[in-house]
Amino acid sequence: MTHLLVDQLRFARAEFMRGFEGVSAEDATRRLGPMNCMSWIIAHLAYHEQAYWLRIMNNPPAAPEVDEWAGYGRPASQPPLADALDAWRRVTAACDPFLDSLTSERLLEVPLRKGKPFSHNVGSMIQRVIYHYFYHTGEAQAIRQMLDHPGRPEYIGDIHLLAPYRAERS
Repeated sequence: MTHLLVDQLRFARAEFMRGFEGVSAEDATRRLGPMNCMSWIIAHLAYHEQAYWLRIMNNPPAAPEVDEWAGYGRPASQPPLADALDAWRRVTAACDPFLDSLTSERLLEVPLRKGKPFSHNVGSMIQRVIYHYFYHTGEAQAIRQMLDHPGRPEYIGDIHLLAPYRAERS
């Protein structure tokens, strides 16, 4: 059975993607003041998952272009929406086998990064990615509100149906 934290990550991903429904390619690349554009936000979350679940876990990158578009510390960019979505889908699909393999015991493991223990364990890494998704989900919805998009989604969606709490098995 998929670990509860992985279910929560998948819910965060789904809510994140739901937030871009109906966004045009043009609006996705608009920057409002110092805010990131929506296509950058998508590429940035792909970058984060790729960094954690592919690179740190010694798997090949699924979308190396996201490092250039939206890597940590990189200058702002405005990748085309279709390209950002394609990269995000490739990255998340490539990450899923690793995520599906996780157990409570493996969540406590601290991976090596460049031969040294990473700053936190796999479970904390998942939590960080979940919260990162919700941070940028809010940012994207603020952009949509500033662009006066009608019909913006309400959050949090059907978590009780899609990722309800369940007890861990002992």
